[in-house]
Amino acid sequence: MMADNPIYQKLGQLGQQTSQPPSPEEARLERVENPHSDTLYLTRFVAPEFTSLCPVTGQPDFAHLVIDYAPGPWLVESKSLKLYLTSFRNHGAFHEECTVSIGKRIFGFTEAQWLRISGYWYPRGGIPIDVFWQSGDVPKGLYVPETGVASYRGRG
Repeated sequence: MMADNPIYQKLGQLGQQTSQPPSPEEARLERVENPHSDTLYLTRFVAPEFTSLCPVTGQPDFAHLVIDYAPGPWLVESKSLKLYLTSFRNHGAFHEECTVSIGKRIFGFTEAQWLRISGYWYPRGGIPIDVFWQSGDVPKGLYVPETGVASYRGRG
């Protein structure tokens, strides 16, 4: 049972009814110990329906995010990540700010060995804007597959 497991006792959102954080600043990421912290491996999170708001017009912006990271001592807990990402729905920021700030926050919070975030934003004003950030060089020996997201081609 989750309540008897000490890992879950440290988490405040997993297994609990939670409300949507009103902003990314108020969203609480949670982490758990990495049981394979001595092993170099990649974890991927995909958010194909990420939403934020244009800071100028207030209109919604949509993106397909791919977050790849090589965990260090901590793993990001996925429910807290989901709540963090959805907290952007009412947050006004440009594509670059959303993408890079998400990558930096997860990287720092988890003390990851390496992280890459790929933000494939749907066209705004007829121009798709793709934003990519990574924490540094890919660690030697780390298998990093392609994101699998095609560049925007419109009707072509």
